[in-house]
Amino acid sequence: MIRHRNCMGFAMLNRRTLLGAGIGAGSLAATPVAAISASHFGVKPNLPHDQSKKLQKAINAAIKTGAELHLPGGIYVARKLKIAAGMTMSGVPGLTRLVLGRPADYLLQIAGAKDVTLSGIVFDGTSQRIGSGESDALITINQTSGLTIEQCRIENSAANGLGLEQCSGRILNNTVRKCATGGIFSLDAKGLEIGHNHVEQIGDNGIMIWQSEKREDGTLVHDNRIEKIYGKSGGNGQYGNGVGVFRAGNVVVTGNRISDCEFSAVRNNSGDNITITDNNCSRLNEVAIFVEFAFQGAVVSGNMIELAGMGISITNFNEGGRLAVCANNVVCNMLGARSNPDTQPIGIAVEADTVVTGNVVENAKRAGIWIGWGKYMRDVSATGNIIRKCDIGISVSMVKGARGALIANNLISGAVLAIAGMDHDKIISRDLSNRRNKAPRGFQVTGNMVS
Repeated sequence: MIRHRNCMGFAMLNRRTLLGAGIGAGSLAATPVAAISASHFGVKPNLPHDQSKKLQKAINAAIKTGAELHLPGGIYVARKLKIAAGMTMSGVPGLTRLVLGRPADYLLQIAGAKDVTLSGIVFDGTSQRIGSGESDALITINQTSGLTIEQCRIENSAANGLGLEQCSGRILNNTVRKCATGGIFSLDAKGLEIGHNHVEQIGDNGIMIWQSEKREDGTLVHDNRIEKIYGKSGGNGQYGNGVGVFRAGNVVVTGNRISDCEFSAVRNNSGDNITITDNNCSRLNEVAIFVEFAFQGAVVSGNMIELAGMGISITNFNEGGRLAVCANNVVCNMLGARSNPDTQPIGIAVEADTVVTGNVVENAKRAGIWIGWGKYMRDVSATGNIIRKCDIGISVSMVKGARGALIANNLISGAVLAIAGMDHDKIISRDLSNRRNKAPRGFQVTGNMVS
């Protein structure tokens, strides 16, 4: 977060006014100090042995003096470095490397600090063992505000690359790669921005935004390139996701390029009031964008989805999942999931209190738009969509307990059955796009064009 200080009403201070007041410029403890080099503390690049003690001494001195600590280009072997107060540590991008030489809980820890900046440093875990907890990481950061990590590379971690807990700040323009569990893991954030990063070749999940209980989070995840997320720990959706949101409310996921994930590009589990917009998603082996379980409030709009098991699912009304807009998305070439037979080649699936409008769905073999599942269907409007080359254009649950669907003014082309009433996955009606086949009470089908 960038804070703009309002200086209006404060007198301008310069050397003359300070001296006139009897204050020497050298007596100001808060006066910024020029950057100091780690070499002043005996730290030398490209030595084969561990230099943690000397590096820690340099860090402590930089904190005490307020100076920026600069690490010249080269390799520095270290472990369990700690930053406990505000400071800036910089390197030469791509050339300054902090390397974990043997197993440790972490390479760098930041705890209880304010206004810490890391810039231009490669953090290399060399696949050494790091802890065993879900949030363990090569760089661990706890209870830190005003954090900035920029132009860094975090790689070869045997756990997460970057682990944050109760943090605010900005993670911008970094590369996170070859991490065994997660790329970036955030728990209980308090105003975090994660943008313009490249996250790739990750064992389980790319970027995770979690809360320890269901509440507002507000993290912005934008303009990242996320690819090759493997889901090595298995499961049915906990792993293998580009962006995973769990219990975190008011998260914004926008403008990301996400590809080649074992499960979803974006998966929201029980996070309220989420915004998922303008993401470009390809080659996802399950549901490309999944909003599930006990969420209330979601906007899924402007996304481009191709080559996935299923396109968009806004579901779990049985768990309280409801209240969404699904608009202006392009969904094409849905293939079904290799690993999960329940994931059928469907373009868009929704259940309750949801508007589905302005979408284009093409070549989703099972159905273009799927409304409801059994009795879990309430107040859905599907209007103004284009659906092409799908066996069923629009399916809608019509069993006892399902109610309130408006299907109007859609263009359906090349379907075997344009609009079908369903009992779960069984067709129970004739084609409802034909005016002679009346929809039951509580359902309105009108103005659709079928070719």
